[in-house]
Amino acid sequence: MRVGRVRIRPALLAGVALAATLATARGGAAPSPAAGEPSPPRFDVTMEEAWIPMKDGVRLAADVWRPKGPGADGRFPVLLEYLPYRKNESRGEMHTEYAYFVRRGYVVARVDIRGTGSSDGTLIPYEYSEIEQRDGEEVIAWLAKQKFSNGNVGMFGISWGGFNSIHMAMRHPPALKAIVAIDATDDLYHDDVHFMDGMMHVDDWEMSQDLANAMPAAPDYRIDEAYFRDRFDQPPWMLVYKHQQRDGPFWDRTALKARYESLRIPTFMIGGWYDGYRDSIPRMLEKVKAPTKAIVGAWDHTYPDEPYPRPGFDGRREMVRWFDQWLKGRDTGILREPKLAVYVREWHPPGPYLETAPGFWRYEDGWPVARIRDRVFYPHPDGSLSSEPSASAVHAELRCVPTSGVEAGGPVLWFGDVAPDQRPTDAFSLVYETPPLEEPVEILGLPRALLKVSADAPLAHWFARVNDVAPDGTVTLVANAGENGSHRESARDPKAIVPGQTFPLEIRLHFTSWVFPKGHRIRLAVSNAQWPMIWPTPYPTTTSLWMGADGSRLLLPVVPPGGNEGPRPEYLPIPPPEPELPGFGTIDSETPSGYGEISSIDRNPRTGHATVSATNASGHRYPWGEERRTGRFVHEAENDKPEQASVRGEYSTEVKLPDRTLRWECVVTMTSDRANFYYEHERRLLKDGVLVREKSWKETFPRDFQ
Repeated sequence: MRVGRVRIRPALLAGVALAATLATARGGAAPSPAAGEPSPPRFDVTMEEAWIPMKDGVRLAADVWRPKGPGADGRFPVLLEYLPYRKNESRGEMHTEYAYFVRRGYVVARVDIRGTGSSDGTLIPYEYSEIEQRDGEEVIAWLAKQKFSNGNVGMFGISWGGFNSIHMAMRHPPALKAIVAIDATDDLYHDDVHFMDGMMHVDDWEMSQDLANAMPAAPDYRIDEAYFRDRFDQPPWMLVYKHQQRDGPFWDRTALKARYESLRIPTFMIGGWYDGYRDSIPRMLEKVKAPTKAIVGAWDHTYPDEPYPRPGFDGRREMVRWFDQWLKGRDTGILREPKLAVYVREWHPPGPYLETAPGFWRYEDGWPVARIRDRVFYPHPDGSLSSEPSASAVHAELRCVPTSGVEAGGPVLWFGDVAPDQRPTDAFSLVYETPPLEEPVEILGLPRALLKVSADAPLAHWFARVNDVAPDGTVTLVANAGENGSHRESARDPKAIVPGQTFPLEIRLHFTSWVFPKGHRIRLAVSNAQWPMIWPTPYPTTTSLWMGADGSRLLLPVVPPGGNEGPRPEYLPIPPPEPELPGFGTIDSETPSGYGEISSIDRNPRTGHATVSATNASGHRYPWGEERRTGRFVHEAENDKPEQASVRGEYSTEVKLPDRTLRWECVVTMTSDRANFYYEHERRLLKDGVLVREKSWKETFPRDFQ
């Protein structure tokens, strides 16, 4: 998971430092909502801090945003966002988000997870642990009992907040009545940043989050022995995850994919075509029996209100309509609208940046869509792709180039983002394409590459990409995915490949929409590396792809002309944002995404050695001082020695306070050979340039079919 985006009984506010009024009361009579409309804005906003007591004595820190003005002494539904992303530093940005809900008659609570941000306790041992979720149940129960609450709680959030909204709903706390999960997934093993498509991935988020976990609460930044014990000296989460290289019991604790019946409350999902977590949306629409709704737009890992690429819309309005329906008992008409709205992408040139994605909205009653049919395409030895198989079973051989595939991962190196031209990656792939299309072809769904393959090594990865080839030769990525060959039967029970043995391999490409224009070509590209997003397999490898009537094929989910009928929701333009709170603001940001993006690619053609660097830096202003974050993430690999890949991350956060400057640093290195991964982590704290504390971890763990 990547980013995150929360009042309180007066008796529990003793010792609270902040009780701020954020806007003046407007007064006047409350307007009545029109039929089918969400609750209108009628309140001003105030925010207070509070402590939520856990049964074991630990207190969780909360910011509680409440209605203010005439009628604000009533009872309201409560919306919870529950994260480790340091609420105090996020207040300025969160005010612009939460005020929208509060003005419409909601209380919004943002709570720091145990051992993070301003909350007490020892850092949780890893994401979505039993500790986090048990605490979450207590938080929900506490919020439901407060004097400002009508007893109904909803959860919402993007990424982590979306994930644990799903996880908490699976636990059935009585007061939790509905959720909105944005850019989230039902399958952490397969979809999250630790093992993408079941293959080893090292993400800059993993490293930078470990540094954030080691920081004390703002604005005091209290440095004492309790802080060192509970945070700074706690082991990195990466050490937990990198041992869990196959699907199984560790991942089952949050695996909705294994028990969809456990999700029993209304669930609204929002995703984007350029986000890595979109695959869960069709699965959950199909398999969750509780009321569901989903919107998939063109944006990446963000809200519809902050779209990149455009277009976006007022997504918060749709969230209010959803919560009004289930937490206020108002008929907003949202259940009479189609369950699924998708923004169908039309052709655009390759990235890496795209301000506006061309396309149109399509509305469907659910998933699967009955009229969508798979159209089968067969690869041929001459590089063509057609609806008829080749006359005889033949095969093509491909030598794996371990340092290829940079372009297929996008600038942020995961299954999302706007990818650059695919020609450099396709040059190291088996490529098959149709003649120029005589009419447009629209697809919607998860394409499948049903391959018949073999390899001369005990472990190999396969990657399949569907590309749009324009008449000028530029190649735009439409959909892609990978498969660990040892997981061909089960990701829970991997099996080595028998060299030379032919076997079927299904690659289910990630959820996509696209219209291939007339005159363009549809291309299937198959390769064995997508470095540096996916860690290289440790063997020099040549693979074979078998063709013919019983050989490899591509299945595209084609939408026939017509359809798209029925009532259509009105997605309104994005309203002007609320002003940020005084004293909060962004000073600068190096990358458009906010994550580390590729800054350089260096290759030595003589040695086959390659280096990919990603960098990011940002600055933030708070009422108590300034914060600067920097990060550099460097992957290295060599084509003739694929077992010796490495990644190194260097991160720092410097906080300038009136009386001191604190700087946290970490350096994380992960390397490999044929048998093992080697992990080293160095963490430091400096005060006014003088070292205060350092801690290091060093561990070797075996490669488990990775």
